[in-house]
Amino acid sequence: MLLNKILKASVRSGVRLHSSGAAAANAAASSGSHSSLGFSFEMTDQQKEFQQLARKFAREEIIPAAAAYDRSGEYPFPLIKKAWELGLMNSHIPQEYGGMGLSNFDSCLITEELAYGCTGVQTAIEANSLGQMPVILAGSDAQKKKYLGRMTEEPLMCAYCVTEPGAGSDVAGIKTRAVKMGDEYVVNGQKMWITNGGKANWYFLLARTNPDPKCPASKAFTGFILEADTPGVQAGRKEMNMGQRCSDTRGITFEDVRIPKENVLIAEGAGFKIAMGAFDNTRPPVAAGATGLAQRALTEATNYALERKTFGRVIAEHQAVSFLLAEMAMKVELARMAYQRAAWEVDQGRRNTYYASIAKAFAGDIANQVASDAVQIFGGNGFNSEYPVEKLMRDAKIYQIYEGTAQIQRLIVAREHLGRAQK
Repeated sequence: MLLNKILKASVRSGVRLHSSGAAAANAAASSGSHSSLGFSFEMTDQQKEFQQLARKFAREEIIPAAAAYDRSGEYPFPLIKKAWELGLMNSHIPQEYGGMGLSNFDSCLITEELAYGCTGVQTAIEANSLGQMPVILAGSDAQKKKYLGRMTEEPLMCAYCVTEPGAGSDVAGIKTRAVKMGDEYVVNGQKMWITNGGKANWYFLLARTNPDPKCPASKAFTGFILEADTPGVQAGRKEMNMGQRCSDTRGITFEDVRIPKENVLIAEGAGFKIAMGAFDNTRPPVAAGATGLAQRALTEATNYALERKTFGRVIAEHQAVSFLLAEMAMKVELARMAYQRAAWEVDQGRRNTYYASIAKAFAGDIANQVASDAVQIFGGNGFNSEYPVEKLMRDAKIYQIYEGTAQIQRLIVAREHLGRAQK
């Protein structure tokens, strides 16, 4: 893997990956940034190499193929396989289980660049992160070796299996049941909108194990690792969505599915906290993906405005257009800072719920705003599928919905903000 070669070269030269404040300072110092100031916007040389590798892949491999995948809805496995070969997938898996062990910040840099190419491809890749995160955070050593290890041995996918037809934002409303019978749990129920649902090798599954409706969510649910080929697991048809069409999204039905007790994460009743804890780690990359889409929309709109002429001059020289581009640029820069702060908080080992929700809500909103403004700058051409911004506008919408809606993020930010004020 090319990313692994970059990692090894950096280690030999004294630049090391950082997942803590002290390590980050050492990495920054070795790359020549001003770490003594305690605050820096400068990336390490290694981070720049990661970013450039992902950028090159997005521009040379993803962008030329993106429109065709959007039209066909075909799963982009050839691109995913190439990304895996380069080390652009599963970068967060710890090194002891065969992964790169990159920091959340480093992974986000890669995610933004991939999303610039196509967020359908990026979402398929990022869904692996979401599916794996509960195992990374809560899995035993044996579970990590078995399920994370295989992801680094071949280009496999996994999925986060939580949402149901009647329980999206209201996770506590999940009805899928898991009943303990001897050394196994028997699962019955249905999930919906599962990314990589039909392509996953295994799932993280959240199911109710306490039938008492009065039992608090923090004790009512259990997290399981479930092999996708287990008898009784039935993946539904691929959904054809408004945007990100090459991403594989399906409903999944469970009929008397048996899961061995050794596939329980931590213990019975710990599932809700595990599932929610994963979001603190995965919402920064989702925000990075939204930022990558917004950056692409800004780039396309800017290039078009510098070429398209009206009234004898390029439209970028009209104040109405230049001001619109300025607003777009401001939003993109602020979204980038938001996800980077949220990712940095994770890498410092701190609870980042507040910053993760701010980043996810803001970046999701600006992706939609900037994509819409890009269509406006393109005018009639922007409304046509032969131009790239039409796809960007369709792809953007899901960022205000999946991994917690824009409204849920505001509830979380309000709760965190008021909690701080009351202390």
